[in-house]
Formats: sequence, structure tokens, C-alpha cells
Amino acid sequence: MALKALFLNCTLKKSPETSNTEAFIKNAEKIFTELGVTSEILRVVDHNVHFGVTSDEGEDDAWPSILEKVKKADMLILATPIWRGDRGSVAKMVAERFDGIMSEGNDENGQYPTYNKVAGVMIDGNEDGAKKAISSMLFDLSEHGFSIPVNAFSYYVGEAGPGPSYIEAEGDKHEFTNNMLLLMAHNMVHLAKTLKEKPYPTQVNKLAERAEKMSK
Repeated sequence: MALKALFLNCTLKKSPETSNTEAFIKNAEKIFTELGVTSEILRVVDHNVHFGVTSDEGEDDAWPSILEKVKKADMLILATPIWRGDRGSVAKMVAERFDGIMSEGNDENGQYPTYNKVAGVMIDGNEDGAKKAISSMLFDLSEHGFSIPVNAFSYYVGEAGPGPSYIEAEGDKHEFTNNMLLLMAHNMVHLAKTLKEKPYPTQVNKLAERAEKMSK
């Protein structure tokens, strides 16, 4: 079964500047390749993504083309550095832009275009806050229609305060981080295969009509 994963690197650094988040992603990509998954890595700041909460914020907005890649992928992995104990600003902007798909239900059953797609999260940095960032990001992805498998995350953070980040600290040799990468990849692939074989039957439009009647 052919599967494709899309990594959105939410680093603040434009290419070709060295990105610790990119190095972290590369290690995850190797695992997905071993599982027969084709991957693409996209650095969000390399594209002119506008701020907003719709799927198209007008002239020169690069988000529509990125969203098309999301729609063609089976799995999405958001990767971001820590910033003051939470996800970085680019990751937050991406979450805001995904709000637009909630009004893009299909004609058949009203499902968002992200239904039957699987998502995971990767966090890197040199200070605490990974679990807070992960919880916020996974909640957003779930609300935006993505399916979240068990242990759909991995993170690497060094000691509190200034210090070496993923590359310099050799985070690729960190056992806990690597174990979580393996769990994330294997569980995401399993769920993606399951949803391809048996998609959600949820009738979003009919349930919305029922909710309206229940509220009267």
C-alpha cells in the first residue's frame, strides 16, 4: 500500500541556513522510508504564507499550494522548535491557517479534506516545554480533522536554559527520543493503512442537522 508523508518544518530559519528541526526530521524520514513511505519535507518560511484563518488569504499567498500537498498526503508531521516553553510562531501560524479547512466539507458527507489523514508532532529545542507544545498541537490537529494515533510525537530538549541544540548535542543518539520516533512512525503508518482500507463513515452534515434539532 503506497503511503506519503508530508513534514512541515516550522523552523524560523530560511533555507539554506542550518536547522536543528530539519536534522530531527531527517532521522524520522529514514524510519518512514524503512516502512515503505515516501516523504516530502517543506520548510514553511521558504514560502510566502500569509497570516489568517482561511485557506486562501489572497494574492501571493503560498498557503493554498501547501494545503494541496497536505490534501495529497496520507500523513502530516508538524515539526517545530521550542520558544519560551511553547511551539514557535510559525507552527502557531500553520494552526491558524488550518482553520480554513473546517468550512471545506465535501458534498457527500461534509467531512473535512483532512478526514482519514493521520498526523503527528515533533519538537526540538534546548529548554523545557515540549509536552505543553505537543498537547496544544495535537489538539489542534484533531479538531482540524486529522486522526491521532497512540504516541504520535517525539521530542528532544536539552538542559534548561541556553545550551546545545539537537545537532550539537547529538540528539540523534538520544535513546528516549529515538524510541518515540519509532513509535510515532510505526503507529502513524498503521493507522494510515487502516483508514485507507476503512475510512470514517461519519456523516458530518447529518450530525450537524441533528445537533441543531437537539438544541431547539
